[in-house]
Amino acid sequence: MPGIQDLTEHAPRALVTEAIRAVVDRVRLDQLAAPANTDGWLEVIREELTRREQYSLRPVFNVTGVILHTNLGRAPLARQALEAITRTAAGASNLEYDLDEGTRGSRYVHCASLLRELTGAEDALVVNNGAAALVLALNTLAEGLESIVSRGELIEIGGSFRVPEIMAKSGSILREVGTTNRTHVEDYRHAIGSQTGAIVKVHRSNFEVRGFVAEASVRDLAPIARDANVPLVMDLGSGLLLSLEPYGLRGEPTVAEAVADGSTLVIMSGDKLLGGPQAGILVGSRQAVDACRRNPLTRAMRVDKLTLAALEATLALYRDPARAFVGVPVLAMVTAPAESIRERADRLAAILRDHGLPCDVVASEAAVGGGAFPTARLASSAVALRGKSADLELKLRKAAQPIIGRIVDERIQLDLRSLLPDRDEDLANAALQALAE
Repeated sequence: MPGIQDLTEHAPRALVTEAIRAVVDRVRLDQLAAPANTDGWLEVIREELTRREQYSLRPVFNVTGVILHTNLGRAPLARQALEAITRTAAGASNLEYDLDEGTRGSRYVHCASLLRELTGAEDALVVNNGAAALVLALNTLAEGLESIVSRGELIEIGGSFRVPEIMAKSGSILREVGTTNRTHVEDYRHAIGSQTGAIVKVHRSNFEVRGFVAEASVRDLAPIARDANVPLVMDLGSGLLLSLEPYGLRGEPTVAEAVADGSTLVIMSGDKLLGGPQAGILVGSRQAVDACRRNPLTRAMRVDKLTLAALEATLALYRDPARAFVGVPVLAMVTAPAESIRERADRLAAILRDHGLPCDVVASEAAVGGGAFPTARLASSAVALRGKSADLELKLRKAAQPIIGRIVDERIQLDLRSLLPDRDEDLANAALQALAE
């Protein structure tokens, strides 16, 4: 068939063959009606070939209203981070080469100085994610010894992974103190003994406990840890470098505060509120960080050059807070005025209506996501499409660049707080194409 031969000019012959066989098999199994003519066969084969050529990992439009959506890749990167990735990926780099000495160097120096500058810590180390950083810290400081942690902080994170199980993999022995709702300073003090390797404080970033509650802060625990000569490890989670209190978001400590309050090590993620690539970051005392760096596990948890390039470029933006709130996408989306979101929604709705797609602009509530500010609701606006929500959702999800919204009151909503403004036009075009029929 000439049309099939044309396909082999743009795709490997073996792949075209596989697509043909897959279509024929579906027809034989009555999973697909047999095309009536040659053009029909060509169409379904072309569709199958297109499906097979698509990458598994694809960009999508996040209009769920959840800014740090774990299922959708969490933090979008800053323009400077993307440029740094491109520069570093295009050729050779000084990843492990000391340009001053002309000798072998270490990949762990590339972000350390910026992290020291921004957090006030003596040293810093970057590994591949936050859970890895926690395992590395406890394996280094408390292998075979007890790690004291409050029962109220034995949390579960995404994917059904639980902090106590992650801690156990470090080789440290979990020593629980206090109760679910109340843990006091004296609980930690009484638990310290000859087998204590570390005190661990876990920030409850993905839920909130209210009512008859009590907890010991890092500032409370630091003197106890110092007197007992045991390290105090603070798992901060989201990695906030700049306070968001001026924008009405409270309860999330900054990394610099955790360091200043007396933590030996502070652990955070790179791809949450920090707004960079996936990474686990340890900052703290020079001695503790150096011990972690020399741990053989660090080799298994090391980051690649593209992560380091993106993280360094992101951290550099924080030298000027005003620049960070504009240039780091997560911060820009979290702090965008509600009025500006409404204006964008009005423009998007007008474009869709002009092309015959009925919709309305509705007030909505967005969320930070990523286990940060769990009870905070950000005033936002969304475009609510009219029509059967299940059908619309499927068409949008199957678009060339999938559009992932949310269904509220049986209507599919496209919340614009979780999308950068420069993508609005692309979203409109993608939605029109997906819903054209």
